[in-house]
Amino acid sequence: MTGTFIISAVLVVIILIIVAKSAVIVPQQSAYIVERLGKYSSTLTAGFHVLFPFIDNIAYRHDLKELAIDVIPQVCITKDNVQVEIDGVIYMKIIDAKLASYGASNYKYSIIQLAQTTLRNEIGQLELDRTLAERSHVNRSVVLEIDKASEPWGIKVFRYEIKNINPPEDVLSAMEKQMRAEREKRALILESEGQRDSAINTAEGEKQKVIKESEAQKQLQVNISEGEAIAILTVANATAEGLKKVGAAIQSSGGDEAVKLRVAEQYVTQFGKLAKETNTLILPANVSDLAGMIATAMSVLKKS
Repeated sequence: MTGTFIISAVLVVIILIIVAKSAVIVPQQSAYIVERLGKYSSTLTAGFHVLFPFIDNIAYRHDLKELAIDVIPQVCITKDNVQVEIDGVIYMKIIDAKLASYGASNYKYSIIQLAQTTLRNEIGQLELDRTLAERSHVNRSVVLEIDKASEPWGIKVFRYEIKNINPPEDVLSAMEKQMRAEREKRALILESEGQRDSAINTAEGEKQKVIKESEAQKQLQVNISEGEAIAILTVANATAEGLKKVGAAIQSSGGDEAVKLRVAEQYVTQFGKLAKETNTLILPANVSDLAGMIATAMSVLKKS
């Protein structure tokens, strides 16, 4: 009885081992490489699979998700012989699990070495200032070279990003002084440009002020001239109208005698004023001939 139990237990253990060896569950975004008697047999994708126990063997397990691989810092020499320490990160993905298994003994190590070599070549073609300013160009160049070389390995490289570029301390100090001098230069330039613009604006303002004042003076003179012209025209029109009425009055009944009387009054009044305003008295040649003077004035009025 005891022997039968032991045999049964051994058989159960053997069955469990066989099941464990033959039943395989592949997770999502994974791929398993199966070898049969040491030779590639198949690639298992996500799901449940059954293998031949002791004949089939899972040789490689690959993660098909995008991976980020750190590229350790390395010293690169720029075109102007400056040593800089640069590190980065590679973003890649396994496209063909079979090629990733048999195309390279260690694809991650190979990609890192290729990235470092390509990076040294790219940095060696650039001066230090361009190295700091052209990261995108360097990144694209490294990606192109790695992607082309890793295609036989079943790897697709999407991006390479430089994380840090660390020049020596003395170079950093010189660059800081240069940037400080450049900032001070730009500040002086901006200040001088501001002063120039201020002077230009002030001059332009004075110019506009003079123009406006001259235009205002011109308009004032025009208005005064127009006002004087209107006043002269008004006086002339009033005088003409008065003369017309005087002429009409002379032509009416009794008008002639009234005008003679008015002229005589004006003559006597003006002559009296002349005597008061000066010590010198001017007398007409014939003072007694008042009637002749009135007649002369009347003849002028009639002609008007």
